[in-house]
Amino acid sequence: MIDLGELKPFASGGNRHCYRHPQDPEKCVKVMRTGRIEELHARAPWYKRLAGNDRFDDNLRELAGYQQPALRNADDHSPVWRHLARWYGLEETSAGRAAVSQLILDENGNPAPTLEDYLQEHGLDAPITAALEHFAQWLWDTRVLTKNILPHNLVVRMHDGAPELVLIDGLGRATLLPLPEWFEFFNRHYIRRRIQRMWRRIHWEVSDKSLSWKETERHS
Repeated sequence: MIDLGELKPFASGGNRHCYRHPQDPEKCVKVMRTGRIEELHARAPWYKRLAGNDRFDDNLRELAGYQQPALRNADDHSPVWRHLARWYGLEETSAGRAAVSQLILDENGNPAPTLEDYLQEHGLDAPITAALEHFAQWLWDTRVLTKNILPHNLVVRMHDGAPELVLIDGLGRATLLPLPEWFEFFNRHYIRRRIQRMWRRIHWEVSDKSLSWKETERHS
């Protein structure tokens, strides 16, 4: 069991806390916030509650994302890992069950900044635009399925002197039916839509945000 008792999370999202693994500083340990699964279950529509609490556990959802066809048989040298944090499985911790994955580091050995942080500091400059184009091409080439790609779910590391993007969360599909996993036509259509939506979100992030993101989506 991983003891997190003396540690503080280096980052926290709406559902999970992220810790640096106490025995391996190059691994990230993600734990659901206390009571969050029950809260999400209580707020969900009745038909979503039928699946039980597991539906609202981000760690189990992440596990399912890493079991998709594009990753199922990927070896250590597969190109799928160029822009995706590696997966090490589920482990028990002193704070509950955790998802353990690769911790992407900056040049100083600290957790890499998110794309959201980068855009706030530098805007949509030429280096990060190129990094986004490379990331989009990687999605297209590898057929890795993601949910909607958000700037806080991508981190920026340096590679050969240029920024490179790595997905650390949001893996899997957003559709109810697994058609993008079964059929090439639906897979390509799904990935194309995710890439288009990613660019819309990026441009919104660097705008004056006079419209909310939900309003922007409605008008697009």
